[in-house]
Amino acid sequence: MATAAAPAAPHTEVIPWELFTEKMTKAGLSQAAQDAFKMNYEQLVAGVTGLVPDADIEPVQELPRLEELKAEGADLKARSELLRQTAVLKLNGGLGTSMGLERAKSLLEVKNGKTFLDLIAEQIKHTRQRHGSNVRFVLMNSFSTSKDTKDYLSTSHGDLLAEKDVELVQNMSCKVDAATLKPATYPDQPDMEWCPPGHGDIYPSLLGSGMLDRLIADGITYLFVSNSDNLGATLDLDLLAYFARSGKGFLMEVCERQASDKKGGHLARRKTDGRLMLRESAMCPDGDKAKFEDITLHKFFNTNNLWVNLQTLKFTLDVSGGVLPLPLIKNKKTVNPRDSSTAPVFQLETAMGSAIECFDDAGAVVVPRSRFAPVKTCNDLFALRSDAYKVTEESTVVLAAPEPPLIKLDDKHYKLVDQMESLAPAIPSLFHCKSLTVKGPVRFEEGVGIRGAVTLTNSTAEPVAVRSRTFEDTEVNLSQA
Repeated sequence: MATAAAPAAPHTEVIPWELFTEKMTKAGLSQAAQDAFKMNYEQLVAGVTGLVPDADIEPVQELPRLEELKAEGADLKARSELLRQTAVLKLNGGLGTSMGLERAKSLLEVKNGKTFLDLIAEQIKHTRQRHGSNVRFVLMNSFSTSKDTKDYLSTSHGDLLAEKDVELVQNMSCKVDAATLKPATYPDQPDMEWCPPGHGDIYPSLLGSGMLDRLIADGITYLFVSNSDNLGATLDLDLLAYFARSGKGFLMEVCERQASDKKGGHLARRKTDGRLMLRESAMCPDGDKAKFEDITLHKFFNTNNLWVNLQTLKFTLDVSGGVLPLPLIKNKKTVNPRDSSTAPVFQLETAMGSAIECFDDAGAVVVPRSRFAPVKTCNDLFALRSDAYKVTEESTVVLAAPEPPLIKLDDKHYKLVDQMESLAPAIPSLFHCKSLTVKGPVRFEEGVGIRGAVTLTNSTAEPVAVRSRTFEDTEVNLSQA
């Protein structure tokens, strides 16, 4: 996982900037992309720590809530007009490598034979049909996901692929040699000299590609951005109406932190200028860790569901010289991430949510946890494929069970998708499941039901199959059964 820039002494050797500009220009990177990289690189060389002590911020205790906004309402005609001014952008640059995938994560089957991309496409079409409004659709692909995604769309949703500006391609970022701070080199596989710049690249990508100007020229004012693996992040018309009515340039959806979220980042307000900001764990000094983890003090976390006024974004970029001053995320790896003996490098990244501090009039709204349902692990996928969730007529995936099941599968046997699918050819019924913990290789076949809190253990190396059986509030050692 990427971490914020750690304390470091400024680098005193003068690095010829031309080494980077020549490399980026040769690769076809726009001026906006190069300027954004330069800002990140200058933070790296200067040894910027990014640390934000509690003394410099104020907790955010109260925010508007989505359920309150729904009560305000808006007539259907007004909403249809708003949709004509709106684009939905899905971040689709991830490969899902942590789950063992080697192509776009959005092409993974989620439920009923549908992939993330199928469900997203069908949601867009449903919204258009229901409201008679051609809301725009954009996928932000990376150089790793572009081809796979477009190939899939051409066979499954060719009508969307044929639309104007349906793809925004994420920039590449130079890996930086950790010893010399020069461009990293790896002649055996030159592609490995590059890395993704993080989803904060959305802003230079929009600007440098010309898409920002084209969207504004086409009458698009509002942009809703979310991750393609977050099936809860649908285009909510109440939020859209509120955002338009507020006149804000930037709006972040946040959820209330729970005990399981205390290690993650939170929303805060900077004392120096009163602006909202995000503080991640690596930005917190050691002495403030207790306050950082106090969920009654710092109550909200970023869902990465964002609303951006494109005209305000354009103005803000112009004022800041074409680059939003986003905090640097410094990720230290090896130039070949699969070979620890290769040279150490820095990957310089930014996060799109941190742009909240770049807008004078940014806001946040508290949304239900259902709008934050990312599929990050096979535990998440296992639950989604069960009867605890269902696909609606709008092609959204919602909880069907009384409560979401908590799934903890043994990482040694279920971490990768192909492992999970091999051991779970049939997902058990989880409709009445509170929690399921699996230790060791357990193979789920037809007719299995889980009710209440269940722990299944197999202490042997060989998978134990279970079929046509219901487990309820029990702990069972299957290897002894």
